[in-house]
Amino acid sequence: MKAHILLIEDETQIARVVKMELEYEGYQVTVEHDGRAGFEAALQTNFDLILLDVMLPGLNGIEVLRRLRKENRNVPVILLTARNTTLDIVSGLDQGANDYVPKPFRIEELLARIRACLRNQPKAIHENSVLKVNDLVIDADAREVTRSGKNITLTPKEYDFLLYLVMNKNKVVTRENILLNVWGWEYEGEGNILDVTVAHLRKKIDEGFSSPLFTTVWGVGYTIKEKTNEDYYKN
Repeated sequence: MKAHILLIEDETQIARVVKMELEYEGYQVTVEHDGRAGFEAALQTNFDLILLDVMLPGLNGIEVLRRLRKENRNVPVILLTARNTTLDIVSGLDQGANDYVPKPFRIEELLARIRACLRNQPKAIHENSVLKVNDLVIDADAREVTRSGKNITLTPKEYDFLLYLVMNKNKVVTRENILLNVWGWEYEGEGNILDVTVAHLRKKIDEGFSSPLFTTVWGVGYTIKEKTNEDYYKN
């Protein structure tokens, strides 16, 4: 069976049509029509993805998302937004949303976004929720990062970026692949967003530690390199 999707949408006609289309594609679908009920459902069941309307009764979608991330629920979330709601979109992405689809939307686009979002989820996390590169440790279930036992506080995008690098440790990942897999949407904002995130992340995970992990490969991308005993002897 395909993924189990939670749809939180208060407009019953939209919810009915989307549910029908998703089930036609083979997805299992649970529908809730207000924010509080949707939030409770998300806590009680391990959904593979959540479609979350921003304008909801009870709790709005941004608040539902904020509470989910506070509960360390890493389920992918796609926001369903009305047009011209830039502040909601930015707020949602900052709170950890994986993507957004503006209303009115074509079902084909929504299905494509769902497939991309599910495809980009690192499957190794489900098998091993604790990832390590030398003294850097990521607890993916808790979304916690430590280095040499010291807690490191990251923004949602900094965390997703670091996780993507660690999942691909010792490999050079291009800027294009980072934008696609970390931001998860057709980025149209400031062109230097990746450079800014890199600078902040490098400062947090490398400054104050004896051995840097974060490496820039000029003209190509970035990598997290795991040091071997031989590397330590060289130093």
